[in-house]
Amino acid sequence: MIAADFKERATRIRLVGFDVDGVLTDGRLIYGDQHESKAFHARDGMGLKMLQLAGIRCVVVSARAGDATVRRMRELGIDDVALGAHKKLPAFEAMLANAGVAFDEAAFMGDDVPDLPILRRVGLAVTVSEASEAIASSCQFVATRPAGMGAVREFVDAFLLARGELAAVIERAL
Repeated sequence: MIAADFKERATRIRLVGFDVDGVLTDGRLIYGDQHESKAFHARDGMGLKMLQLAGIRCVVVSARAGDATVRRMRELGIDDVALGAHKKLPAFEAMLANAGVAFDEAAFMGDDVPDLPILRRVGLAVTVSEASEAIASSCQFVATRPAGMGAVREFVDAFLLARGELAAVIERAL
């Protein structure tokens, strides 16, 4: 689902925030004897790099902390990461203040109740296909691809296309 005003909202965005579990991953938590594992999709990672190439700042806010997330965000060049943020709104507000970005200039992609305070405030709220109706009804974009399986990239492509920047960003990525 894409809201009628998606293009207009997308043109104002300067920063995009992402939840991790259920957005950048499929939401499953896999525990081994000594560690926790997470699977990230390469296309979603390329989507985050494409946002950066477009001059859009990417941030991550997650209630869970974990070495796998730290490692993946470092690989993607995302330094503004708040892990273990059980109250996500204050962490996101601090990131916005640090970047000099207002809520209406920010987008956020979340999937569950802890993300609602942010989704209700940002200029562009985004979620995944399996989000509940309570979440989806608060969003202007609902991906059709599953979480952790290309949902982020689907949003990024639609976002950059709406801004008229997709082709140029692809060329920059080459």
